Amino acid sequence: MGQSLNGKVAIVTGAARGIGKAVAIELAKQRVNVGIIAKTEESLIEMKARLLDLGVKAEYAVADVSKLDEVEAAIKKLNDSIGTADILINNAGIGGFTKLVDSDPLEWKRIIDVNLMGTYNVTRTVLPQLIEKNKGDIINISSTNGLNGAPGSSAYSASKFGVIGLTESVAQEVRRNNIRVSALTPSTIVTDLAAGSDLLDENKIDQYIHPIDIAEYIISQLKLDNRVYIKNATLIGTNPF
Repeated sequence: MGQSLNGKVAIVTGAARGIGKAVAIELAKQRVNVGIIAKTEESLIEMKARLLDLGVKAEYAVADVSKLDEVEAAIKKLNDSIGTADILINNAGIGGFTKLVDSDPLEWKRIIDVNLMGTYNVTRTVLPQLIEKNKGDIINISSTNGLNGAPGSSAYSASKFGVIGLTESVAQEVRRNNIRVSALTPSTIVTDLAAGSDLLDENKIDQYIHPIDIAEYIISQLKLDNRVYIKNATLIGTNPF
């Protein structure tokens, strides 16, 4: 029968929109108390209200995940409000697609700082809470670009390859603490990031993966009995052609 998520505490980054928003809502539907982190306070306020309407505890914190001091302050605020974490969803990320020789070094580094260092910063801050409980789940959102590079994706691919490496290393460090650390590598998802990067054909929107699909998968994975975990999972559109 797996395990119930009722009463657990989850922290979701990049939760103001897209995948993070969908995941936070689906967690709340499972009676999980949810702490949400993003950079846009207005959207976070709206999200908190929506989560509270679902009958769970909810709190938000504004933070740039690439900045450790902001992350630490955000996690403290969430912990003080809803308790220490059982579940961490590292979803915050940005993109940028251009040939390496045409790339802006500062923007290239920014993608690494948010996607990879952001995952490091949040994990480093939250992981001790799971170790203390001797159980928990961390799910890091990577990408199929973290499995295979593509023209114009050097920064994004490097960051997402890095997320997979970080995930696998941390997983080995904490398996004896009954903590499951997984990476998801989805293909193109209907998000603002994909739309802004011209990755979507508007005539085929229903053929791409949607945020709710990822959210529903994450719920199913979290419900697995703790004796088993998914090391990594690749989710791709059935027929995006």
